[in-house]
Amino acid sequence: VVEAYKQGLSPAVGYELNPWLLCLANYRAWKAGYHGKVSFLKKDLWKVNLSDCYNVIVFLAPSVKPPLAAKLLAELPDEARVVAGRFPFPSWTPTSTLGQGLEQVWAYDMKEVRRTAQSSAEGSPI
Repeated sequence: VVEAYKQGLSPAVGYELNPWLLCLANYRAWKAGYHGKVSFLKKDLWKVNLSDCYNVIVFLAPSVKPPLAAKLLAELPDEARVVAGRFPFPSWTPTSTLGQGLEQVWAYDMKEVRRTAQSSAEGSPI
């Protein structure tokens, strides 16, 4: 979240349910001088409406990616970009990638993800 803010994305908001990780995130933001500039909220990502988000960054386990992909497809606008760290979305084709190994990230433009998904659905037999 801090890095997103440094790159000019605002508002920069993170969601976390684990109180220890929430405290750690707030502490690190404060220590880096970004207290009040970024936010970490104790909210369930599955219950947050993401329809007004244009930049989403996720660091989640591979098992969570398929249900998250469905949520993002349903809620994000076409102009949104999703960046996944550590693990890609298995059914999406990235627009770009950066890094290697544990430092690799995958970027997905929602308009392209939807176009590819629609093309696949049209080409599949019923």
